[in-house]
Amino acid sequence: MKVLVIKLSSLGDVVHTFPAVTDAARRLPGLVLDWAVEDAFVPLVTLHPAVRRAIPVPLRRLKKKPLAAFRSGEAQAVGAALKAERYDVVIDAQGLMKSAAVGLFTHGRRHGFDRASAREGLASLTYAKGHHLPEREHMALRIRKLLAGALGYSLDGLEADAGLVTAPPPAGPPYWVFLHGTTWGTKTWTVRHWRELAARAARAGREVKIFAHGAQEEERAAAIAAELPNVERMPPLGLDAVAPVLAGAEAVVTVDTGLGHLAAALGVPTVGLYGPTNPRLTGLYGPKVLELRSLRDCAPCEKQTCRIAPDRAEGPPCLADFTGRDIWRAISLLRLGHADAMDKM
Repeated sequence: MKVLVIKLSSLGDVVHTFPAVTDAARRLPGLVLDWAVEDAFVPLVTLHPAVRRAIPVPLRRLKKKPLAAFRSGEAQAVGAALKAERYDVVIDAQGLMKSAAVGLFTHGRRHGFDRASAREGLASLTYAKGHHLPEREHMALRIRKLLAGALGYSLDGLEADAGLVTAPPPAGPPYWVFLHGTTWGTKTWTVRHWRELAARAARAGREVKIFAHGAQEEERAAAIAAELPNVERMPPLGLDAVAPVLAGAEAVVTVDTGLGHLAAALGVPTVGLYGPTNPRLTGLYGPKVLELRSLRDCAPCEKQTCRIAPDRAEGPPCLADFTGRDIWRAISLLRLGHADAMDKM
């Protein structure tokens, strides 16, 4: 069977699709699976051994400069790549008008979420078969059910497994990864608390690796690492190079950001901090995750500006409530099943 999966973005959404791809590969011997995805995520998608080919779709460039894309031939090349194969089944696992539009360029019977289940109901009008999977379960499970329904197999007895194969992790002493970067200021944790947690890690003989993308994150990373010799600021890396660093970590601490989903999918003990956003339907999905959710009445607010502290650019009260000790305790529970001596310090 030859199948095309359409899941363009974002990073978390792409990661949430991997368990469904693993299911399909296990249930359908001889499966040939291609994936249409935004070009930035091609290196990540190809880490899954069941993906034969990733078809890059530079949707942002096509939308931003459509005339330039047509004049350069880039748009025509994308269309030709999508039409190059005839698929038995094409599955739009995103349910948006943009993913539905990509599907219209393909050859194959198109499946997706039905009108009541898709994020944008009109997208379902482009499918030959819509599947009723309302937003009552985690997105990763809904996508697993979507592929099972479209390809005709049962999920009974299948454990969720992202199935990613990464390069060997970096050699050296045990380390943790702090994922502090996010697009919303209200999703950030305070520098003071990151430093408190890094200091605890140092006392336990643990190094810490931190990433940064862009000037604002670089500034925060520098503030976290200042005068803490156990904190290493990592250079900019592609997703295929970031993945082994995450996979080799003893633990990952993350705010609500895409790389946190990747860490969870890789099976690394991952603690997620949630304040303004609700992880119930799109939170961390993996075998060793623990989500700390704010207990404030106003959370989750789903707002990019905090009404309690609107002038605070980072570290809203709902997240500032969590201390380094809280995170240490959560990591201990994930790794050891109980608190350790450092929890008393």
